[in-house]
Amino acid sequence: MIFGRRKSEDDTVVDMLAAVIRRDISFGVLRPDQKLKIDALRQSYGGSNHSMRETLRMLSAEGLVEATSQRGFRVTSATEDDLRDILLMRLETERLGLRRSLAAGDVAWESRVVAALHALTRAEAQVQDTPDDVTALAWDEACRALAEALISACGSPRLIEMADKFYGQSRRFRLALLREGRVDFAGRRTRQDQLREAILARDEQTALRLLEEDIRADIGR
Repeated sequence: MIFGRRKSEDDTVVDMLAAVIRRDISFGVLRPDQKLKIDALRQSYGGSNHSMRETLRMLSAEGLVEATSQRGFRVTSATEDDLRDILLMRLETERLGLRRSLAAGDVAWESRVVAALHALTRAEAQVQDTPDDVTALAWDEACRALAEALISACGSPRLIEMADKFYGQSRRFRLALLREGRVDFAGRRTRQDQLREAILARDEQTALRLLEEDIRADIGR
């Protein structure tokens, strides 16, 4: 039997550092391809050499940071090719997850999806009324919560983990659209209402079409 270990103080520090650096990558404070030097990061974010290196390894596993040939780290690129590849992987993983969830999901799954849609509606109203970093982050988390809820009944923890990884990699593009005022909130609301009805009716064809439309709009494609 393999036993899990209890979370240590070092783990907590790494989680906190990762959350802040992840946010700054998403908002463009740390730019694509920017070199990430341990000493400079410690001055900005705190932590020890060990905890910062572990943080960068965690973010590397998420695809937000990558190791360089000089044994350093840099923020991953954000090119058109990157965007197309992330879109491909989001479409493949999230469509598969939703298809399986529609087949296996129970009333509790439907309730999670409906609740996530309601929370997103509230978050979208707030970010339109008061557009700042706080409401942007709340909106982004509500978007993620819906994506997670939609595939939560798929029966595959590995699929859920993979979908979440690629969803996280699309975060920079989604928040850039928000900052540039290019999010079509009216269109999103219409799709969300239609998606709710399709899921409750277990209309797979319509639900998958709406999901694809939403993913493409989510990152401007």
